[in-house]
Amino acid sequence: MKDETSSLDRYSGQLDALLEGGPADIPTDRREQLVEAGLEKIKLPYYGGYEHFERTDEQSGHFVVYRWVARTEIAE
Repeated sequence: MKDETSSLDRYSGQLDALLEGGPADIPTDRREQLVEAGLEKIKLPYYGGYEHFERTDEQSGHFVVYRWVARTEIAE
C-alpha cells in the first residue's frame, strides 16, 4: 500500500475514509468517516445488514478510499 497518508493520519493515528460503491442511497455523511489509521476493512450497518468496504491504495483529496466489496445480513 502506498504511504500516502493525510496529516490527520500521521499525527493522530486516525484518517478520513471515503466509502465508495455499494448502495447508491447511502447518505454522504455516512460515506465520510474518521477511522483508525491501520483499519483495512469497514463494516457499515445499513438497512438490516452490513455493507463491507476494503481499503485501497487510492486517495480522493485528503480521504483514503475504501471500496465496497460485499453485503451481509444481520443474523437473528
